Amino acid sequence: MQITLNGRVAIVTGGSRGIGRAIAEALAAAGATVVVNYKSNTTAAEDVVQAISLAGGHAVAVQADVSTAEGVDALFKATADTYGRLDVLVNNAGITRDGLLLRMKESDFDAVIDTNLRGAYLCTKAALRPMSKAKGGRIINITSVVGLMGNAGQANYAAAKAGLIGFTKSVAREMASRAITVNAVAPGYIATELTDALTDQVRAAVLETIPLGRLGSAQDVASLVCFLASDYAAYITGQTLTVDGGMVMQ
Repeated sequence: MQITLNGRVAIVTGGSRGIGRAIAEALAAAGATVVVNYKSNTTAAEDVVQAISLAGGHAVAVQADVSTAEGVDALFKATADTYGRLDVLVNNAGITRDGLLLRMKESDFDAVIDTNLRGAYLCTKAALRPMSKAKGGRIINITSVVGLMGNAGQANYAAAKAGLIGFTKSVAREMASRAITVNAVAPGYIATELTDALTDQVRAAVLETIPLGRLGSAQDVASLVCFLASDYAAYITGQTLTVDGGMVMQ
């Protein structure tokens, strides 16, 4: 089975690093033209675009803060003006502001909800216009196993990611008649800059919770996203698929 996304246009929010970068590169490798959205790190975003171009793919970087309506409007206008269509949206942009609830500032709670959940709402709403007109599309929301099981010190992040799962199901029901599928991908512990900072003791404790006995890779997540973006996943919608080595079994 070879996934082909030739001729399709995809937006990946938060696409300049980590899982977002892996998703952008995988979609481009499958043939899609990728709009790499980023908030502030222009150098990192342009590096992704360059890597895609060197590999023979097509991509462009677009700066926009997806937690704001103005930023989302600019992102989707730039995409429409340049390519005239949108086939795939990956809501990946996310931040953390960890802390125990008793000490958590309202601003830290609001910031995480605004980017991780409200941003997905704004981008999805904007994507539904061109997708509805085209009578088809793929929306893939990057949630987290934390949204399924919770995690001490991440009440804001867990709330946003759990909300994204419910959001996915609701929009999937609303848009199924127009051949727009909406699914969520819930990564577990993935080897990124964040997990690189774990102490050996913490890493060992984490691995004990993962039946496969290893951390996942960003490519593990990207491969699933590519599948969901393809024609092979045309009959899958409203689902939350975990990429976690068996840590959470539903």
